[in-house]
Amino acid sequence: MMSTRDIILQKIRENKPSEIPMPSAIRFESHFENTESKFIETLTTIYTEVIVVKNMAELAIKAEELYGKVVNKATTIPELSNWADFSLNVSDPHELETIEMAILKAEFGVAENGAVWISDNYLQHRALPFITQNLAFVIPRNAIVNNMHDAYDRLKETTGWGCFISGPSKTADIEQSLVIGAHGARSMVIFLMEEF
Repeated sequence: MMSTRDIILQKIRENKPSEIPMPSAIRFESHFENTESKFIETLTTIYTEVIVVKNMAELAIKAEELYGKVVNKATTIPELSNWADFSLNVSDPHELETIEMAILKAEFGVAENGAVWISDNYLQHRALPFITQNLAFVIPRNAIVNNMHDAYDRLKETTGWGCFISGPSKTADIEQSLVIGAHGARSMVIFLMEEF
């Protein structure tokens, strides 16, 4: 006489669906009317401001206007070296813990989720985007892709470290309250630059 367990397992074996081959490629297309508008809309919903600037000179003016009075400003952008008052020439990333504002170059943005791709190409210290209190990225205005499929197509030849960052740090699992800056930057701004 079969045990209940054996009967259940036997019935599962008898009702096992036939195998279906995986598709050779899975891809979803995004049909956004305007990729930049969708990028800005997505970022706005995740508490990120988007500012369009023409060039590095205009970025420097805007950075001074917005963050000129902030102490402990850092950047990886040579054109903003006069604006920054915090040197990134440190050997221990723990020394970055007092940075209040960091403006960094990123390579491109993704419209569907508002993420930007950062890598070692423009980053001295990997900890910098995560340790600063406030964060801004500068990306070319024409470097926004529709979705993550397009993003990974763009990254096919990429080697080394990189990651996507989308919006300021936030969590809503603590007493069902949204906390901004829980484990990273408290604010995020994206500068879209026309002449990169």
